[in-house]
Amino acid sequence: MEHNNKTSGGEFILLGFSDQPQLEVLLFVVVLISYLLTIMGNTTIILVSCLDSKLHTPMYFFLTNLSFLDLCLTTSIVPQLLWNLKGPNKTITLTGCAIQLYVSLSLGSTECVLLTIMAFDRYVAVCRPLNYTAVMHPSFCKVLAGIAWLSGVGNTLIQGTITLRLPRCGHHHLHHFLCEVPAMIKLACVDIHANEVQLFVATLVLLLLPMALILVSYGLILHSVIKINSIQAWRKALGTCGSHILVVSLFFGTSSAIYIQPKRSYGHSQGKFLTLFYTIITPTLNPLIYTLRNKDVKGALRRLLRKEQNY
Repeated sequence: MEHNNKTSGGEFILLGFSDQPQLEVLLFVVVLISYLLTIMGNTTIILVSCLDSKLHTPMYFFLTNLSFLDLCLTTSIVPQLLWNLKGPNKTITLTGCAIQLYVSLSLGSTECVLLTIMAFDRYVAVCRPLNYTAVMHPSFCKVLAGIAWLSGVGNTLIQGTITLRLPRCGHHHLHHFLCEVPAMIKLACVDIHANEVQLFVATLVLLLLPMALILVSYGLILHSVIKINSIQAWRKALGTCGSHILVVSLFFGTSSAIYIQPKRSYGHSQGKFLTLFYTIITPTLNPLIYTLRNKDVKGALRRLLRKEQNY
């Protein structure tokens, strides 16, 4: 398949899935449907959480932040991806690439920290129920959410800026469908060992450490429930934590496969499909997971629909 190689020094060519042209039409349809479902599902969760007073709790405050994150993350990636999938022009401007890099990296990093905070919230709810209201005070929840957002922005300002400043010596073919740090540093024509170390440290702090803290949180929850030795307690714990565990598994499972895998395998088809999953498919599944497995959200939706019908 021919690509538009007549690009100026201010453009990149996103090769994406052009090595599998037979899949591009199918991917266009799948990505478009996923994006529309993401917009509808996450917007619904945000509106329901804001409009129903019974959902004005720490759990749904963080869930609203997660839905907003997912909306912004997919919007920073999908329009450009759809444009590239629909025709032979695979280019993205340097400015567009920089914006996509900063926004997607910031939101992805923020989501890692936010999911950890949500696990802590579930730990307090199950293991310290009598102190839950005092610990998860609204002002404290806002501070935790602020920490998540600032962590993502701070990581991006460091990683993104260093990556974009690397000399590329005219290299502008990105073996990916988006501008992402691991793919961008491969364009450099200088020694990138320091950048790889920096990427490893960032992965350790913002991916592996949150995964460890989440495992500890749910380990403590499991230990607490086992001590109670009650089927009802098991069901309550599963209902409280099940949705979050599933979301965490989908996001961290696929993203860790990208950032922890050996560098020689990054950019191959497997890596691109894994990136596609955690950046586009997972945000589509999150609203379905939280609504289908969550009685509170389904109840709030029914109440809002009844109010609308009565009105």
